[in-house]
Order: sequence, then C-alpha cells, then structure tokens
Amino acid sequence: MELYDELTARGLIAQVTDENEIRKMINAGKATFYIGFDPTADSLHVGHFMALCLMKRLQMAGNKPIALLGGGTGMIGDPSGKSDMRKMLTKEDIDHNIACFKKQMSRFIDFSDDKAIMVNNADWLMKLNYIDVLREVGACFSVNKMLTFECYKQRMERGLTFLEFNYMIMQSYDFYMLYQKYGCNMQFGGDDQWANMLGGTELIRKKLGKDAHAMTITLLLNSEGKKMGKTEKGAVWLDPDKTSPYEFFQYWRNVADADVIKCLYMLTFLPIEQIKEMEKWESAQLNKAKETLAFELTKLVHGEDEAKKALDGAKSLFGGAGNTDNMPTCAVETVNGKIGILDLLVTAKLAPSKREARNLVAGKGIAVDDVVIEDAAAQIGIGEQIILRKGKKVFVKITKA
Repeated sequence: MELYDELTARGLIAQVTDENEIRKMINAGKATFYIGFDPTADSLHVGHFMALCLMKRLQMAGNKPIALLGGGTGMIGDPSGKSDMRKMLTKEDIDHNIACFKKQMSRFIDFSDDKAIMVNNADWLMKLNYIDVLREVGACFSVNKMLTFECYKQRMERGLTFLEFNYMIMQSYDFYMLYQKYGCNMQFGGDDQWANMLGGTELIRKKLGKDAHAMTITLLLNSEGKKMGKTEKGAVWLDPDKTSPYEFFQYWRNVADADVIKCLYMLTFLPIEQIKEMEKWESAQLNKAKETLAFELTKLVHGEDEAKKALDGAKSLFGGAGNTDNMPTCAVETVNGKIGILDLLVTAKLAPSKREARNLVAGKGIAVDDVVIEDAAAQIGIGEQIILRKGKKVFVKITKA
C-alpha cells in the first residue's frame, strides 16, 4: 500500500486541494511540508502528538518535514475553535516554551543531515513593517470572505479582536515565506485550520503566479485531538514531569471502547492488517487492544523501558499481577497515621474541593484497597501504602509524607 492510501485507510485525510498531485508527491517522497506549533505551554500535549506521528510517517517515506514554531503567531493567538481570546504570553514565556518544544520534537523527528528542519516564524513576522503588511499582504485578503469562515463566525457574537482577526494573514504569510526560503510546497494541519491554510495557498498564487505549486491538505488531527488528551486532572502532556509515563499509559489504556481501534489506526505504526484483525475483537478482547494501544504510544513518547514499567504497573490493577512501583504516588500528611477521606481526595487531586469529594463518596465512587468508602467522615489509615481508586480507572498510590 502506498503512503497516501495508507493515510486514507488510517482515517487521517479530511480535505485536500489537489489530490492527484499530492498523492504523487507524497508517495514519491518529494514533499517538503510544514506543520505549525504555537508554543502556548512549556510542553507538547496529546493533540500535538497526532501531528508528530504524521510527520514521522511522511519522513519515513522520504518526505521532508518542517516543524514551524510559532514564536510570532504565538504573540497573537489563533481564534479557531476558541470561545474566548487566548491568554497573552510574554516573549520570554514563548521563548521558553519553544526551547521545550524543540527538545521533545527531536524524539520523533530526525533533524540530522537536513532530513528535517525546525524554524521559528518570529524570524520574519517580528520584522514586518505594519504598512508593508497592509499593502503587500492585506491587499490579498477579502474581509467579506474571511467573515464567512467558521473560525471567525463562531466568535463574532462573543467578540473577535482585531488582533485575532490578523491570525489568518500571519499564518498565510508563514506558508509564503517557507515556500520561498525552503522550497516548502505543502502544508498540513487539522481540519479546523482549513480556512487559514487555504489563505496561505491563495497568497502564494496571488503573489507568485497561478503556476506556483503550493498545496494544502487537512487531516483529522486537531478536531480529534480536542476530543482526546483531557482528563479531570487537566491535559495529557508529553513531558514526563507533567504527565508521568504511567499516567500517559493509563490514559490510553482507559480510552472508550468506541475509540480504541480509531486510535490504533491514527496513532500507532502497527500494520493496518493487524489492526483490522483487532476490529473483530469484542468485550474482554478490547482490553487487550487498549493495552496494545497504550504500550505502543508510551513506547513512542517515553521509550520501551518506560512502556514496560507502565505495563507492569497496569497489570497490578487490571490483571492481578505486576507491581505498583510506577503508579502515580502522592505522599500525604497524617495524624496518628490517619487522614480524613475528604482531605485525602483533595490532597491526591482526585477532587477539586471537599464538596466534590463528598459527592464522590456519596456516589460510591471511591475505594481504598478495593474497599468502597461510603462514609464521608471516614478516617483512612495509611500504613506502608494504600491504593486509592476513583471510579474504575483512576488510581493513586498513597504513602505517608
């Protein structure tokens, strides 16, 4: 199976501007493509992970990735899919986040020998003169057309700042610059980025002529990513200091039954034939598919050793074997070796408040060493350790501080 057909079979491709040409270039390893990453935090997260997997697939087939870090666009903020204006970051925050991104990306993408490049759009966006932008770039965009795009329409009633309104122009200018500086002939992104990406393709053709070979392809990256990567504790990060390998493993081990096969197709590098066999699995066999998903993705992000440790820890919970050495741990202060269940839940960050903790206990959603706690006034004894469980899927090992 050729690469383009594989991407289609894995459910990745949503829209393209020139399917025949894109198919030909990708399959021949002739695409120089970019994906943008705005540095809004000091770690990449699961949503970014989907894009990184795509970059890795294309690079393995001989195509050249450009990882575009949004040091410039990050100063503005993309309104796509946002109900409110994003928090403004300082230049120092953005520079720090970019440094973190660079380190993490190198685990997925081979940047040696010019096989891939990493660039920062601050290198050109921060140098732009406002009048030049209006004359040379702004003149290529129709405000009427921009207002028809969903990314702007959904914000019009709540309020869309002029700052955010410029994001499409800045992202389009990125493609224009990458095309000229690095021969970038293709851009990839999530399906919520379609309008921004079309703007880049049109800008190149307006400025450089209709024969300019600039192509756009959107994939089910961001829209699917927004459904993933969120837990009651917050985002699922790729930084092991923010989300431990065990927690990362557990997140994927606990995906919904309806999502496990889709995730295997989109995110793992397992052969399609092997995943098709898993489509036939039912009930208890789906747990094996989830375990496979969790192991493969943890191995990609954190390495095989950490994946094996996480698997061993998971078996202690789901299979009655293994050990708890790599389970998330919380050390708590006790009085005479005990702590109230409500205080314990808040300290372990399984509940944001005592009120929420009380509701969990009342709903019989909390267990200590597999014993359901029904009394909100219960005092929990902490010996060497206990295993605190919320629902069926969230576990924390509790020790004394």
